[in-house]
Amino acid sequence: MKYIYETHLHTCEGSRCGMVNGKDYVDYLIGKGYSGMIVTDHFFNGNCAIDPSLPWETKVEAYCQGYREALKAAEGKDFNVMFGVEYNFEGDEYLLYGISPEWLTDHPEIMGMTRHELYKTIKQAGGMMIHAHPYRERDYLVDIKLTEGVFDGLEVYNAANTDNMNALAFEYCKKVGSRMIAGSDIHYYHDRAMGGMAFDHKIDSIEEYVSSVLNGEGVAVQVKDGKGVPVEDISALTNSAAAPSYEVHWMETEV
Repeated sequence: MKYIYETHLHTCEGSRCGMVNGKDYVDYLIGKGYSGMIVTDHFFNGNCAIDPSLPWETKVEAYCQGYREALKAAEGKDFNVMFGVEYNFEGDEYLLYGISPEWLTDHPEIMGMTRHELYKTIKQAGGMMIHAHPYRERDYLVDIKLTEGVFDGLEVYNAANTDNMNALAFEYCKKVGSRMIAGSDIHYYHDRAMGGMAFDHKIDSIEEYVSSVLNGEGVAVQVKDGKGVPVEDISALTNSAAAPSYEVHWMETEV
């Protein structure tokens, strides 16, 4: 698998917790061995950096600034910058791929949707919805929320999570028979292990990324020293050592 793509990345322009400008990730990730990245800033219902009082179109334009600056910085380089969204419900978050800034401008109604409604809408748009870090535990969360039937894949490796949280996500993914996704959830420069999706061919657009994953292509990998190791080959990431310490809640069923 020659080409590795960062699938989960936050810029300081769009995410309140982001510490790096979108444009500054390009050379950094090239140096880490990546062939491209997907900017997935926290949306307006999450830890977003955008003033919530702004008109919808103005908010969307500001939200996309980190992505647009990264796209410009990648011009002339063998590195592909793509657009995505991290959407929050009640602490459970989803990565949305295959929708564009223009699509967001035209669909302010997504802010009031249920999980199932959002999933149907993203699918109708030709996109893909991934449950990010499903077993994440943080001091600002109170439980783990899982909802089946609202995702095309699960983030089984998130470089910002502990091995056990990732292993629990991996086991859940195997149990429900879903696709495996990996990403760094990167907010700043660091030298720790990272994550991504590895392919034997270049990914030239977010549409190609979506279609490739849905077709069963790509391998979820942990990235070290410019090389991707399949998550499935790492025992600590696939065999949980302990049950989650947070209570697991199974959320809404489709009406």
